[in-house]
Amino acid sequence: MSIERIENGQRFCRVLRHNGTIYISGLTADDLSGDTTDQTRQILAKIDGYLAKAGSDKSRLLSAQVWLRDIADFEMMNAAWDAWIDRSAMPVRATVEARLAGDQYRVEIMVTAAAD
Repeated sequence: MSIERIENGQRFCRVLRHNGTIYISGLTADDLSGDTTDQTRQILAKIDGYLAKAGSDKSRLLSAQVWLRDIADFEMMNAAWDAWIDRSAMPVRATVEARLAGDQYRVEIMVTAAAD
């Protein structure tokens, strides 16, 4: 079984496809000036793009892990998530509070999806 790497970097691969499963690394927003809702929207748009590159879409999500700088922002993250997610194909999901790479980062999301 082959392993396809999309955007293979120096420290990690952004997207990996293996055995019918797509793994997308933890993503953060590019514009960090926004609040948690805005940063979540940016990340979800990135996820859409990476899923498309790997031959999938959000209706094929299997799992999601969400890290919030402040768990008090849970509803702000959910506002963007709820507007984006395919309600007929909900993945399993966990959300936790975590210290992220810098204070400006409000949210990070990692997903796994089915390829075919």
